[in-house]
Amino acid sequence: MQPTTPLAERLRPTSFKNYVGQQHIVGEGSALRSLIEKGIVPSMIFWGPPGVGKTTLANIIATYSKRPFYTLSAINSGVAAVREVIDKAKSQQFFGTNNPILFIDEIHRFSKSQQDSLLGAVEKGIITLIGATTENPSFEVISALLSRCQVYVLKELTKEDLLAVLQFALKEDEFLKNKKIDLQETESLLQLSGGDARKLLNTFEIVVNGLPDEKTPITNDFVVKTIQQNLVRYDKTGDQHYDIISAYIKSIRGSDPNAAVYWLARMLEGGEDPKFIARRLLILSSEDIGNANPTALVIANNCFQAVNVIGMPESRIILSQATIYLATSPKSNASYMAINNAQELVKQTGNLSVPLAIRNAPTKLMKEIGYGKEYHYSHNYEGNFKAQEFLPDEIKNTTLYEPGNNPKEASFRAFLKQNWKDKYGY
Repeated sequence: MQPTTPLAERLRPTSFKNYVGQQHIVGEGSALRSLIEKGIVPSMIFWGPPGVGKTTLANIIATYSKRPFYTLSAINSGVAAVREVIDKAKSQQFFGTNNPILFIDEIHRFSKSQQDSLLGAVEKGIITLIGATTENPSFEVISALLSRCQVYVLKELTKEDLLAVLQFALKEDEFLKNKKIDLQETESLLQLSGGDARKLLNTFEIVVNGLPDEKTPITNDFVVKTIQQNLVRYDKTGDQHYDIISAYIKSIRGSDPNAAVYWLARMLEGGEDPKFIARRLLILSSEDIGNANPTALVIANNCFQAVNVIGMPESRIILSQATIYLATSPKSNASYMAINNAQELVKQTGNLSVPLAIRNAPTKLMKEIGYGKEYHYSHNYEGNFKAQEFLPDEIKNTTLYEPGNNPKEASFRAFLKQNWKDKYGY
């Protein structure tokens, strides 16, 4: 007899003990875990990619803190649904009872009016809000609500996390543990999951159900042959939402305007939020084009502003124009790599002191002890340049920005070579 409940739902953890990943916020001794163990549950927003445990974590917190738990989806819930939950919470209030938790999935899809309807109840403590989002809450959650919530960033699950999920399924699921499953290879399962634990389990269940007998091992080839992904229909609330936006971004990055416009059309015909698409173009314009064509960021920003003003259906034209422009622009990820390199260096070297010469000296005492003493004002020199040291001594001469291989950044390289000679290896 086959189970009717999907594997991912059957195995949804109910305690911190079985929760995989996110140890930086819910591991023993972590900040959020410590608060919850003390009985303190603040309003919060979980920000992270799909399938990393946002909904599960909200459920665990409600269970651990013994609070009533209400859940709404921003896809199909309006202001009336929010007010109904708030009224229920008010009617259940009495001395000694913990206020209920209201979990809102995909809170970034709530309109301003829907978010406004939450403010009073959150501020007065009638409900504790837990929101889940795959989008940066700074852009999608109104500032008044955001200021009342703590934001926790959930990280992508590692390969080890995902393998642990699979092993847990084999050992603990009431249906799988009674089968003789020979799991020989996992690479294809992990690739198809895209780091999404829910998708991994549901894919694994399809593969297991596709085994002709218990003697057939699960290999990469068998997984690929079994999983026939149907990408004909775009589902903006499911896995295809992420698969198709990925195809769209990769098409632009790969300089193919034809494929890019096709995936754009798939999203628009599926009812995707144009602002979501425009925001992705903004990110791509810096991450994948950058200074190879600085105008790309201007175009993407204007596209985002225009989409907010115009709305559909006319926004499709603006999105198409921006998509084609970005797809046909020269590409460079040099700025993206530079900030990655810089942040990694900061993590490794700690808080190095700012060189005295470039410190601000607003007081007499600071000037007397050498703040700013040997600083040279660049505009006083020929070509508005004077070679001097701007990095801490411990990391001087470190190259973090490597100009890309394109005409615009070739001119950057020549400029840097002319000024800095061999200092940074340009």
